[in-house]
Amino acid sequence: MSLPNSVRLVEVGPRDGLQNEKQPISVADKVRLVDDLTAAGLSYVEVGSFVSPKWVPQMAGSAEVFAAIQRKPGITYAALTPNLKGFEAALEAKVEEVAVFAAASETFSQKNINCSIADSLQRFVPLMEAAKAANVRVRGYVSCVLGCPYDGEIAPEQVASVARELYAMGCYEVSLGDTIGTGTAGKTRALFEQVGRDIPRERLAGHFHDTYGQALANIYASLLEGIHVFDSSVAGLGGCPYAKGATGNVASEDVLYLLQGLGIETGVDMDKLIAAGQRICEVLGKANGSRVARAFLSRQAP
Repeated sequence: MSLPNSVRLVEVGPRDGLQNEKQPISVADKVRLVDDLTAAGLSYVEVGSFVSPKWVPQMAGSAEVFAAIQRKPGITYAALTPNLKGFEAALEAKVEEVAVFAAASETFSQKNINCSIADSLQRFVPLMEAAKAANVRVRGYVSCVLGCPYDGEIAPEQVASVARELYAMGCYEVSLGDTIGTGTAGKTRALFEQVGRDIPRERLAGHFHDTYGQALANIYASLLEGIHVFDSSVAGLGGCPYAKGATGNVASEDVLYLLQGLGIETGVDMDKLIAAGQRICEVLGKANGSRVARAFLSRQAP
C-alpha cells in the first residue's frame, strides 16, 4: 500500500501528557500550552478530561482551561469523558468532541477502571446517546492493543472485538493504543490487518508509546497499512499510571520529523512545535523527551 499524502496528528500532550505529572500545573500554563500547540498548526488537541480529581488530580480545572483557551475555527478541542457525568460536565464547558476509552485486556480494565471490558462498554451507552442528541462527535480509544503489563500479549482478535463494539456504538474513529510500548512493526501490521477487516482503515488511528524505542517504526508500519491518523504528545510527555515502566507517548516533534522526511503533509510548523514543547518542559522542570527537539535546540545553543 502506498503512503498517504497527508496525516492528521492528534495532540494528546495537554491531557495524556500532563495527567501523570506529580507537581501541580496551573490553569494558565495549560492554556498557554494549548494555545502554543494550535499556533503551531495542530488541528486537533485533546485539552483535558472530565474525570474525578480524586483519581486524576492533574485534570482538575479542565473546565477553566476550556473557558480560557483561544478557540480558533477549524480546530478540534476535545476532552476525555469516561462516563455520562463527565460528558455532561464537558458539554457545560462547550466541548465539541469527546473521547471514551476501553481496554483490550480484562485485567487492565479491572485495575484501571474497576470493571470488566463488557461493563465498561455498557457504561458508554447512555453517554453515546447523549452525545448523539447533543450532536457531539465521540472518538474511541482501545488501550493495551499490543501488550498488557498484567496479561502479556493480547490477541489481535480481542482488540478487534473491542474496537468493533466502539465503532458500532457510534465512535467515528477508533484509536488503537500501545499503552506499554511493547509493540513491534510486524505485530502492528498484523493488528491493523485484523482490525481493518471490521472497521474501514480511514476510521482507525494509532497511539504509540515509546517504552522500547519502537514507536516511530510502528507508525511507519501503520502508514503502510493505510492508517493516516496518529496520536502524539509534544516533548514526549506522559506515561501510564497503571503500567509500570511505561514511558511517554511518542513525541509529536519526532513523528513530525518522520512524516516530513516522507514528504507527508501535516500542516504543523516544526519550529513552533519545538518551542511549545520546550516551554512546557521548562514549566515542569524536566528534560525534553523529544530527540528531534533536543537535536534542534542543541544546534541553536551558543
